[in-house]
Amino acid sequence: MPYDVTAIGELLIDFATKGSNDAGYPVMEANPGGAPGNFLAALTAYGQRTAFLGKVGDDAFGHLLLNTLSAAGIETRGIVTDPSVFTTLAFVTFSPEGDRSFSFARKPGADTCLTFEELDLSLIDESRLFHFGTLSLTGEPVRTATQKAVAYAKERSKTITFDPNLRLPLWESETAAREQILWGLHQADVVKISDNEVEFLWGCGEEEGGRRLLEEFGVKLAMVTLGPKGCYLTNGKYAVHAPCPPANTIDTTGAGDIFGGSAVSRFLEIGKEPEDLTDADLMDIAAFASMASSLSTEKRGGIPAIVPLETVRAALAKQA
Repeated sequence: MPYDVTAIGELLIDFATKGSNDAGYPVMEANPGGAPGNFLAALTAYGQRTAFLGKVGDDAFGHLLLNTLSAAGIETRGIVTDPSVFTTLAFVTFSPEGDRSFSFARKPGADTCLTFEELDLSLIDESRLFHFGTLSLTGEPVRTATQKAVAYAKERSKTITFDPNLRLPLWESETAAREQILWGLHQADVVKISDNEVEFLWGCGEEEGGRRLLEEFGVKLAMVTLGPKGCYLTNGKYAVHAPCPPANTIDTTGAGDIFGGSAVSRFLEIGKEPEDLTDADLMDIAAFASMASSLSTEKRGGIPAIVPLETVRAALAKQA
């Protein structure tokens, strides 16, 4: 296969607060963003071949995003440039602990205007794995495009990965968000989900959440991120907890996406079906992804914060 992973979803600019001016208004730094882009950039940095399906505006930010993905090694021929809509923008502010709050300029943003007819389906044909998240399920026409693309990938026996990536301000209601997340979970073979999302869906902890994903939704590998507490992975036969390596955290933007991309990179390297992974395999995936995502929080932004493979390996060797 020419590609290991093709993803569909949002590309946007994250404006992250760096300080404030004399009047108290935030001074913001622009960084490339969007969960699927961060996810693919991590995969590409760690040795996988990737491609993107999405839409940006025919504007300065859209062209910057295309250039950023191309420079990261991601195939961009599946990204449509549309002069009628503006590239989506996200404004990120931080608490003293580094936690984020989001505001979006997306009514509509270019990513929401992608149609199924605009998709280059050959990228799915040529990939081993297909990835999506719920920001491309928040409204039409991109919701239908995503649903049809997932069905297309499943019909061709592609492994499906899914990240709920809950952003409540983008949904008309919590009920709508829950409905679409649950639909996504039913489609997936591999799920990366946060403890906050498990709590939102079922009001339970990571082990019960992992059990429900496997038993009720048919997921084959569940990966639950626990923030500074690490992560929990299970495929039904085995389950592991892995700690989060210490870091001098300044920005958690994209850390979950980088965890997901890093984990899937190791999963692809191991080369087994999800249900055949051993406890040692699960710990390998968890340790690598935890280290890569932890190191990324020491830099600002998503894609710019991904550290080289050699740096991750050296940190893991030092930790051993």
